[in-house]
Amino acid sequence: MAEAADRDPAPRPAPARGAGAGADPDPDPEGHKGPLTIYLVKQLELAIRHFMDEALRPYGLTTFQYTALTVLQHRGGLSSAQLARRSFVRPQTMHEIVRALEERGLIERAHAPGNRRIMEARLTREGQELLAACAPAVQKLEDRLLHDIPEKRRSAFRQGLEDGLASLTGRDHG
Repeated sequence: MAEAADRDPAPRPAPARGAGAGADPDPDPEGHKGPLTIYLVKQLELAIRHFMDEALRPYGLTTFQYTALTVLQHRGGLSSAQLARRSFVRPQTMHEIVRALEERGLIERAHAPGNRRIMEARLTREGQELLAACAPAVQKLEDRLLHDIPEKRRSAFRQGLEDGLASLTGRDHG
């Protein structure tokens, strides 16, 4: 389980690169001072997860469960292993998520066509309805995230995130 500090959405100063403790970080190759980009992205991810968990709590979902449901919404018929990869969680974690969602009737699993050893998950009508009910709360968080980014920079922000993800995963996202 993550340490409490890892769950804290409040940004903390990044450790200085190169110099002793307390010194200003060295500029990155583009001349920016401050924390590494990966540190900022991690802090953003932690903040989003914190606020997503709060927004989804009234619906009885966690961020990880919501993510699994939205992955199935866009691409149904996935095994737990496939769902874990697409949701960026370990297979053991996804097993617990799938079990909880299935117990609530939000997903159903059936044998994969052509391979009875693999169980594929699909959203149920209840799962689709719950995602639709969550949509306004999630959109409100999205709007909050983008609120202070000038509209003309939002596309570049999103494209930068997609490019970074594609660079790390080797998948084309843009």
